[in-house]
Amino acid sequence: MLISVIVVSWNTRELLRACLSSLQRELFGVDSEVFLIDNDSADGSAEMVQSNFPQVHLIANKTNRGFAAANNQALEQVQGEFVLLLNPDTEVHPGSLSALIDFMRSHPRAAVVAPQLLNSDGSIQRSCRQFPTFLGMLFELLGFSKMFPSKTLFRQYKMLDWQHDDERQVDQPEGACLLLRQAVIKEVGFLDEGFFMLFEEVDWCYRIKKANWEIWFTPVAKVTHHYGQSIKQVKAKMILSSHRGLYRFWRKHYRGNRWYLDVFAYTGLMALAYARILSYKLRLLAQGS
Repeated sequence: MLISVIVVSWNTRELLRACLSSLQRELFGVDSEVFLIDNDSADGSAEMVQSNFPQVHLIANKTNRGFAAANNQALEQVQGEFVLLLNPDTEVHPGSLSALIDFMRSHPRAAVVAPQLLNSDGSIQRSCRQFPTFLGMLFELLGFSKMFPSKTLFRQYKMLDWQHDDERQVDQPEGACLLLRQAVIKEVGFLDEGFFMLFEEVDWCYRIKKANWEIWFTPVAKVTHHYGQSIKQVKAKMILSSHRGLYRFWRKHYRGNRWYLDVFAYTGLMALAYARILSYKLRLLAQGS
């Protein structure tokens, strides 16, 4: 089998319908399989898939297992030479899936390739990051990149000086659309289920690079990403999940034997998380008034 596609959904029924329709078009005549893992949606997503896309392998979870664990449910079953992880709030542009596969064929050391993501209005979504460093993430969490947008020092983590319009190797593309070699997945292992939502793909990319494989971005393939449609439903919880994910990433890859920094790192990240949540709630109150 050439390709296995995995989509994890949570309460995005109509976006999911558009996503699966774009996949259906792109996979016509291709030796492929599609897995849809629904994390206990309350909007009828699973029922819609059963009715409209009977060829899709549906796994309907009774609880929200998170992004990493849900993907792993399908990764245990996939048969494809290549595996595509795709968000339900995406639409694959015509020819883009074959372009990603062709790229992998011509780059034998590429473990992962990501397409150019586009916003709903067609503008380019800056979807690649450097691996997080202590200073880079501190600047980001404190909002320095927004307060001082012209300063190169504060633009590095999100690669804001790059227009995302040329082909290059990168550290960590956003997990909205990633094509991987199944052989590499078998080598480095599945997603770490200790990450509930956010930073799991960063950890995966970090492990892949440590195993001396390449990670690429190509603008030849394009995918529209209606950004954050699941996340915005539970914004406060996702802020906490993001900070906990960053802490787990730091502890796993950067801490080394400096165990004595654990309390400071966790306390600092959680304090910043609750400050961001408070700021978010105050903005909602101001908008309501």
